[in-house]
Amino acid sequence: MKKSLDKGFITPHPVLIIGTYDENGTPDAMNAAWGGQIGGNQISISLSSHKTTDNIKLNKEFTVAFATAAQIAACDYVGIVSGNKVADKLAKCGFTVTKSDKVNAPVIDQLPVTIECKVIELQEEFKETRVVAEIVGLKADEEVLTDGKVDLGKVGLVVFDTVGLCYRTVGDSIGGAWNVGKKFE
Repeated sequence: MKKSLDKGFITPHPVLIIGTYDENGTPDAMNAAWGGQIGGNQISISLSSHKTTDNIKLNKEFTVAFATAAQIAACDYVGIVSGNKVADKLAKCGFTVTKSDKVNAPVIDQLPVTIECKVIELQEEFKETRVVAEIVGLKADEEVLTDGKVDLGKVGLVVFDTVGLCYRTVGDSIGGAWNVGKKFE
């Protein structure tokens, strides 16, 4: 029998590492879990007051890298420590960056998949900023590609479990989309 609980949730959440430059061109990154894809070429991220939020408002461009199991400590660190207090937090956790050729934002070299984004809309509400952006590019390390496409089985993606307050790895494929259900036809 199902039991009624006090609070609902949607989980898991992707662990997104948001990369930006500040007014001096200094790279910054933060860990954000409140985001997702909208349709085929847009994303939405909800951010509270952060240096990254200010940088997005300033430049209207940013990158989103996907956290991996191999880099989970560094990915967690950039979410724990504020860029307003620790200017070299990327270097402290071992991240290096390369400037994107599509947007004015850094690509974290140690994370194998990054999307490049341009802001479409900023919505300020309830001490939160919702960023809606167009995906204008994708960078992926060759090691995570199969037949020229990102192979999620090779990336080592992690998700944020809002119930357990932990990171979990993304598992194996359990069936083909728009295929496995055909057994009921």
